[in-house]
Amino acid sequence: NAPLKPRDLAPDSPFVDMIAPSPNIGERRGGGRIDFLILHYTGLESARRSIDVLCDPRNEVSCHYLVDDDGTITQMVREADRAWHAGLSSWHAVEDINSHSIGIEIQNPGHVTGYPAFPDTQMQAIEDLSRDIISRYGIRPENILAHSDIAPQRKIDPGEKFDWGRMAAAGI
Repeated sequence: NAPLKPRDLAPDSPFVDMIAPSPNIGERRGGGRIDFLILHYTGLESARRSIDVLCDPRNEVSCHYLVDDDGTITQMVREADRAWHAGLSSWHAVEDINSHSIGIEIQNPGHVTGYPAFPDTQMQAIEDLSRDIISRYGIRPENILAHSDIAPQRKIDPGEKFDWGRMAAAGI
């Protein structure tokens, strides 16, 4: 099987502001039913740098969406395709999280460089996008997970400053 090529990308969500197609994609395996929404932080200094990294084929990493700290949402991979965001991870009996999830990267430089709070405009954009995805796929609340939930030995994002209480209060 030849690797998939980035496609002309039409937004899957009405909340998308920009498109930046990543070549780091594949076909969903095992039927590819979308059961999970996985939230990450980028660990990089800016959205521009994050887009560069997520679109570089040498890095073998991607996500469906990137949410900048100003609330701008960039779609990078079609929801129908398998983004490479979860890495070596599992949740209960599912070991190929990438084939069964939508991945949202949240722009934040992370713990290594000071770990700032997530601004309100960014949290609102995450809420809006998450609610849209959840409604279209029927993702259950217990399947909205942090990267640290699915890879606890190697990941800590989005971390303790991410407002899970706000997300729960918003019905996410």
